[in-house]
Amino acid sequence: MSGAGSPTLDIDGTGLEVVIVAGSWHDEITDALIAGATRTLEAAGASFSLVRVPGSFELPVVSKAVLEAGADAVVALGVIIRGGTPHFEYVSAAATDGLTRVALDTGKPVGFGVLTLDDEQQGLDRAGLPGSKEDKGREAAEAAIATARALRAVWSSAE
Repeated sequence: MSGAGSPTLDIDGTGLEVVIVAGSWHDEITDALIAGATRTLEAAGASFSLVRVPGSFELPVVSKAVLEAGADAVVALGVIIRGGTPHFEYVSAAATDGLTRVALDTGKPVGFGVLTLDDEQQGLDRAGLPGSKEDKGREAAEAAIATARALRAVWSSAE
């Protein structure tokens, strides 16, 4: 959702229960993503909590559990930095495919804030820190809220 053409979203989170599920690698970047998501959820009036997981690979299973336990939406945050082995591709694909499956299987939104990066500087540029070009934590929270509202509108019109 970054750059030219970014949408303006309805982010009224009143009455929504949102869980931020965040990995624990690359603390400076991850903590900034969490701060951006937290600011956004607070401003939107959503009720929210935070669950930390070891890494991005664990985001899907915990996201599914919190959605099945009753949360309206998840904001999934993680940082994966490319290294010299295929590990990057495996973890990136598992996190992306897993979170997509969670959203489809539960019918609930997952705001995708998993950064897949070539280097740490790219993460710092996207983390919402002072001097960052983007705030992917904010964007993921906005997407989760807007999608939850869209789903509620669809469900209420079907009744």
